[in-house]
Amino acid sequence: MKKLLPRFFIALFLLGGLLSLTVSVRAIARPILPGADQTEKYIPYLKGKRVAMVVNPSSRIGEKASVDSLLALGVNIVKVFGPEHGFRGDASNGAHVDDSIDPKTGIKVLSLYGKTGKPSPESLADVDLVVYDLQDVGARYYTYLATLHRVMEACAENNKELMILDRPNPNGYMVDGPVLDMKLKSGIGFHPVPIAHGMTVGEYAQMINGQGWMANGIKCQIRIIKVANYKHSMLYTLPVHPSPNLNTQQSIMLYPSLCLFEGTIISQGRGTYFPFTVLGNPDLKGKYDFSFTPVSLNGMSETPLFQDETCYGLDLRNYDVQKLVKSKKVNLSWLIELYKAYPYKEKFFDFKQSKQIGNFDKLAGTTDLKEQIIAGKTEAEIRASWEPKLTEFKKMRKQYLLYP
Repeated sequence: MKKLLPRFFIALFLLGGLLSLTVSVRAIARPILPGADQTEKYIPYLKGKRVAMVVNPSSRIGEKASVDSLLALGVNIVKVFGPEHGFRGDASNGAHVDDSIDPKTGIKVLSLYGKTGKPSPESLADVDLVVYDLQDVGARYYTYLATLHRVMEACAENNKELMILDRPNPNGYMVDGPVLDMKLKSGIGFHPVPIAHGMTVGEYAQMINGQGWMANGIKCQIRIIKVANYKHSMLYTLPVHPSPNLNTQQSIMLYPSLCLFEGTIISQGRGTYFPFTVLGNPDLKGKYDFSFTPVSLNGMSETPLFQDETCYGLDLRNYDVQKLVKSKKVNLSWLIELYKAYPYKEKFFDFKQSKQIGNFDKLAGTTDLKEQIIAGKTEAEIRASWEPKLTEFKKMRKQYLLYP
């Protein structure tokens, strides 16, 4: 009996460990479920209401467009509001988008990236509730944050509830960059946040409300359908491209660092099928071996910078993005390197010369970064200048988080 007891306890210990391991594996294996996929949590609430949706191709329920899915489930969708690139995602970056009728469903599509960026009182008059379902990528430059603000403001002004079908932030691990100086406010920088904000759309909406950033400090009534099984530290591969020029996971993860080049004379590969993964300029010939040639691409970039010219520079298509994940920082080394390599320094930050989407100061959110690069400041010196505002933002951000 004495010999059997130790064996009994050993067996019990091993069994307990096996059960614990099984539970842990099951916990790890639980898939991340965007709010849209959890239809049981919101379909009953939508039934019987006249619904407007703010959507694009990233708005999916499983493998199907959310508008098409919800119509099939009996939801009364009376209209769609389309952001930059349009409802079906067939408009190029920065292209004016007109109102239209969706040929597939016959639903009226009102553009929020054309004559107006904000739903009008008339457009909301026959609506009971607005559903916002756009995939964000976690960078201040992304215009969908301005769209979110304007939709929230319109809903608040017209006493309409906003339901947000929340989605993971593929760059949610990163909170970094200079906090926007509101003197530089624009469609590519709408709020006093750093370049990488590390929040989901639902969390960001709570921050807009809580910080009183809308006109006259009004608040929007929001209902958030949370992402299931999600933490900010989790890496999330987007199942659908959020916009035409963010067409790979590599480009999405490089975007917070590379979009700064939109305000320089350096091409980020628009006009290729691998935008935001390469950097180059014709004047860098002889300094770099790698080259690419931008061409006109319908639906992506019809008139790219340096169209039909060979650009030389950096190929980041195989860059180990885990370095970004580990550092949790925007990469400034490429900006510093290419400024030093470019022979005509006076043209590097010339917005008119570059013909890019936004000038550098508006993208950076500060007039300091350009001057620091020109002055030859180190990355450490530049990062030090982002404080204390960056730390203050991180503290403020915590009160609006929905996920660990």
